[in-house]
Amino acid sequence: MTDENAAASEIAAGYATSGAAVELGTVVLDAHADPNAKVRVPLAMVNRHGLVAGATGTGKTKTLQLLAEQLSAAGVPVLLADVKGDLSGLTRPGDSSDKITARAADTGDDWAGTAFPVQFLSLGTSGRGVPVRATVSGFGPILLSKVLGLNETQESTLGLIFHWADGKGLPLLDIKDLRSVITYLTGDEGKEDLRGLGGVSPATAGVILRALSTVEAQGGDEFFGEPELDVADLMRQDRGRGVLSLLELTNLQDKPALFSTFLMWLLAELFEELPEAGDLDAPKLVFFFDEAHLLFHDASKAFLDRIEQTVKLIRSKGVGVFFCTQLPTDLPNGVLSQLGARVQHALRAFTPEDQQALAKTVKTYPTTKNYDLEEALTSLGIGEAIVTVLSEKGAPTPVAWTRLRAPRSLMGTIGDEAIKAAAASSPLHEKYAQTVDRESAYELMAAKATPPPEQKPELTPEQKQPEPEHDEPGFFEKALGNSAVKSFLRSTASALGREITRGLFGTRRKR
Repeated sequence: MTDENAAASEIAAGYATSGAAVELGTVVLDAHADPNAKVRVPLAMVNRHGLVAGATGTGKTKTLQLLAEQLSAAGVPVLLADVKGDLSGLTRPGDSSDKITARAADTGDDWAGTAFPVQFLSLGTSGRGVPVRATVSGFGPILLSKVLGLNETQESTLGLIFHWADGKGLPLLDIKDLRSVITYLTGDEGKEDLRGLGGVSPATAGVILRALSTVEAQGGDEFFGEPELDVADLMRQDRGRGVLSLLELTNLQDKPALFSTFLMWLLAELFEELPEAGDLDAPKLVFFFDEAHLLFHDASKAFLDRIEQTVKLIRSKGVGVFFCTQLPTDLPNGVLSQLGARVQHALRAFTPEDQQALAKTVKTYPTTKNYDLEEALTSLGIGEAIVTVLSEKGAPTPVAWTRLRAPRSLMGTIGDEAIKAAAASSPLHEKYAQTVDRESAYELMAAKATPPPEQKPELTPEQKQPEPEHDEPGFFEKALGNSAVKSFLRSTASALGREITRGLFGTRRKR
């Protein structure tokens, strides 16, 4: 055995597993890939989260595809955001080629084209997939403030407005519901209610109203409403394989905050709804958080603290989260420290800022005698990455320059019509395709503003129907007939019906 092979075997020994694992690829030393030196992630460690990073064009999307395929094969459902629209090929077997044959030889992979079960989802109703929505009340004031671009004072004001609507039993399902409530509070009729909230100025409420109009113009009205997505529908299997949910993001550049915050809402829903699971042999769901930098951009400290807390705690619910972005420095240190797996594709170092980011990235890796990491990170080829993960014992594995396996599904899109046809045949289509607009705050506020109908004239004794004979009323019937008791019961029932419990991110908790 050559020194090079011995070193590769030594690195690979740190990735040895006794249980199921996700195969990433093989160790590279001096530009040579050793097909026997395997680099893998123990399946039981996937819920310790991870990072997939790298410059544009270095192969991040193919890495996501590779990870998703193997998780599906292991029975683990996955949610992926299909930002570029080229992950739909997961539904079809890949085509063999000379490049794939060579990559399979380098990585010791018995490659065979394979299709995987996929359900296509779209943010709102204008995409090709099954539309997914959230109600305004379900989203909550904290996450909605991030979408609206509100500062901390305005966020507090929005929280008070939500509290007032909750207390009045006014369901906030879509944007027009919230607008009707704010319009009422800032109008002449609602002045007393607005004063009663305390700390809410008409000017701040007006700012929120204008921000709502902006989000609505960007397509937010297509997203907020019912039926609201049930996160259980993301955790499906198809003949033992995990279903891959591809979330299409049309016109991402128009509503980046809505996209990133919606993914955070899903994560918050999973955190609140799933029971504690402890250490599992495989995660219940793996969540790929693409374009992760959008979530942290201009986020308040309180918002960042909640993200960090959610990421820290959700692994005990059996959920793994992989953040995908260009630079590790896009993520706050508190979140970065929670990520057990690192798959770092090539970085560019053209500017002083790039060089600074490169130096910071090197410091996030364990020390290694096998590579000069600054040089390695700028020399990686397409489909190669610097990797370290957690072993089955929970310790960091040795740093490995890894030549990644080729995905087994089609690396490309299947086309608009095929995606639409697949969405139409999905079992979720009937449940979510049609928007439901039931009675909510908008209708209730409109009814309040409508004058009551004219009183009908009282009937003459000749027109009245004779009352049926009945027994003398008992104690409970007499009590229920008392106007004071009726009023108490009505107010109690109303309070129970409108009570809303909100979770860590201010999202509505189901009861």
